[in-house]
Amino acid sequence: MNIVVCVKQVPDTATVRKLRAEDSTIDREDPNSSGVLNELDEYAIEEGLRLKEAHGGEVTILTMGPAKAAETIRKALAMGTDKAVHLMDPALHGSDAVQTSYAMAQTLKKIGFDLVILGSESTDARTGLLAAMLAERLGVPQLSLANKVVVDGSAISIHRVTDYGYDRVESSLPAVVSVVEKTNEPRYPRLKEIMAAKKKPVTTFGIADVEIDPGRIGLAGAYTEVAEFAVAPPRAAGVVVKDEGDGGVKVADFLTSKKFI
Repeated sequence: MNIVVCVKQVPDTATVRKLRAEDSTIDREDPNSSGVLNELDEYAIEEGLRLKEAHGGEVTILTMGPAKAAETIRKALAMGTDKAVHLMDPALHGSDAVQTSYAMAQTLKKIGFDLVILGSESTDARTGLLAAMLAERLGVPQLSLANKVVVDGSAISIHRVTDYGYDRVESSLPAVVSVVEKTNEPRYPRLKEIMAAKKKPVTTFGIADVEIDPGRIGLAGAYTEVAEFAVAPPRAAGVVVKDEGDGGVKVADFLTSKKFI
């Protein structure tokens, strides 16, 4: 089975994330903000590896991003995946979710797949839209928010958690699946795999290599934009509410002023 896991390098949530003043995009080159493998993508990688162990085949990592994203690729390879594809081109800068889905769909058509697996969302954009968009562009079924994945020959089924238990969703392969953090426990890379990752093949594509139309990607043609942003102010001292029989009213007034209620 040819499994492709889509991953993303995101700013470390433990550091201060910054936007570039010139175009309001995330500053991925900020020396004070390291890039890390999106945490939710680790569950997608683990699920891909488990399916490979059960059914054979190979697991390919696919990422789109600048040269710095190679750090993320190596971590994904160290978890035990077989190879990687890196879509990298200056023209991709500023692409939003719609454009990213187009670019990655073009790449997936180029490399081929039986199953595409993604995390439920990225920790920087948090749109949760990419899996659905990829499935639509590729013309294959989407099985979303899975906490259990079962493949049986050319059929695939998932359990999607609900308030009342779970729904069982089935389709045929090829398909796109997004998984949640309760799906599994990602394995920790062993030293042997970390060393082996340095020798695993990584193919780099530019937009011309996968027939991406330059007019359909990039900041200038993005469907969404950041209209305005400001640096968060320093944390101020808290407000002490003295209860003189009207504490509840004071708390309610405070929450109303902050638009929480």
